[in-house]
Amino acid sequence: QVQLVESGGGSVQTGESLRLSCSTSGTIRNIKSRGFFRHAPGKEREWVATITPGGSANYLGSVKGRFTVWRDNAKYILYLQMDNLKPEGTGVYYCNSWTSYLSDEHDYWGRGTQVTVSS
Repeated sequence: QVQLVESGGGSVQTGESLRLSCSTSGTIRNIKSRGFFRHAPGKEREWVATITPGGSANYLGSVKGRFTVWRDNAKYILYLQMDNLKPEGTGVYYCNSWTSYLSDEHDYWGRGTQVTVSS
C-alpha cells in the first residue's frame, strides 16, 4: 500500500525558513508530477510547487524565488525548501504524487504537516 508522509513543518517567524520532506513507501508507477499543496485557514487547497520526472519545476507565483522543490531519486524523497516565509504561507502542506496511464489518473496524498508563520 502506498503511503506519502510529510515532515518538517513547524512554527517560525516571518523571514525564517523551513524544509519540508515527503517520503514514500510502496511503489507508485507512471508518475507525471510530484509536489506540494497547501490548505490555509478559510481558503481552498492550493497548488504550491511541482516537479516532473524530468526535473522541470513549477511554482505558484507568490512563492517563486523563495521556495525550491527537488527530489532525491535514490531515497525517493521529495523536498520543499521554503525561505523568507511570510504569514500567508501558514497552512497545512500536503505532499502529492499524480499518476496518469492511458485514461487512468490518480492522486496520492499525504496527511499533511502544519506550517505556521507569525509576524
